Amino acid sequence: MLDPARSFDIIGDVHGCALTLERLLDALGYQRIAGVWRHPRRQALFLGDIVDRGPRIRQALHIVHDMVAAGQAHCIMGNHEYSALGWVTPALPGSGKAFVREHTPRHARLIDETLTQFANHPADWQAFLDWFQTLPLFIDAGRFRLVHACWDASLIEPLRRQYPDGRVDRHFVQASAVSGSFAANVCNRLLRGTDMRLPDGLTLTGGDGLTRAFFRTKFWEDDPQTYGDIVFQPDALPAEVANTPLSHSQKSALLRYAEDEPMLFVGHYWRSGRPAPIRSNLACLDYSAVLYGKLVAYRLDDETRIDPRKFVWVDVDRPQASQ
Repeated sequence: MLDPARSFDIIGDVHGCALTLERLLDALGYQRIAGVWRHPRRQALFLGDIVDRGPRIRQALHIVHDMVAAGQAHCIMGNHEYSALGWVTPALPGSGKAFVREHTPRHARLIDETLTQFANHPADWQAFLDWFQTLPLFIDAGRFRLVHACWDASLIEPLRRQYPDGRVDRHFVQASAVSGSFAANVCNRLLRGTDMRLPDGLTLTGGDGLTRAFFRTKFWEDDPQTYGDIVFQPDALPAEVANTPLSHSQKSALLRYAEDEPMLFVGHYWRSGRPAPIRSNLACLDYSAVLYGKLVAYRLDDETRIDPRKFVWVDVDRPQASQ
């Protein structure tokens, strides 16, 4: 799938920040030629979540799609592209749902900005939905890997026997509406990551305004002892929860991405601060661009361990109109 003659620029969640994306591509040495951002020696690799939330979703999709179509980029599926597909895809009979992504008020709020920006461009939106269906859930280049949220070999290996290039079909998306199915487990784990229920029925309202009974967890800690050791999200756990010891069964159920595995790049997790590796073989490139954070890239050449000096980013300044 990837051109071995090129080096790569791996780019985190765009979320409709099209002008910020153009600034980043310019900083990386890409030039807009014949309407497409191009580089003579490099390809851009997008980690998904191009849609939702931001001010220029349609423009951002055109930038990324046109680069992919011209051979200047690849893009994997994020949970927001999957959710957009689910919003319009009828669920299988007997699933108890009308659509894969149920049309609840909460789900409607998450996709509202995208649907609003495409309201006068229905053919354009349908074309992008068709494109979303072609996006792979992962890329395994041997030396490095890309997935939106979490690499789980126990799911990816059987998935690639069925879909060798990681591109699933419409039936797979429909099957993912059935809770506990293989398709549902794949989409939840690879696109949303791992999580754990908060103790004692506790719920937390995050910075995004959503109230959750679960918190996002790390999938690489070797010997965690408490909830605080595995939390991986912008919203901190209350101190009494963070200090709660993990049970033996909770520890046993945790996923682990070992340090001797290939380099892995993910998005999804709304990081903050100065971009840096999590470990020598793991980096998250989502630094909350749409929340006035940073749009981040990693410049990958022939290294086999992540180099802290090779992160490139542009800051997203207020007001939003400056993006």
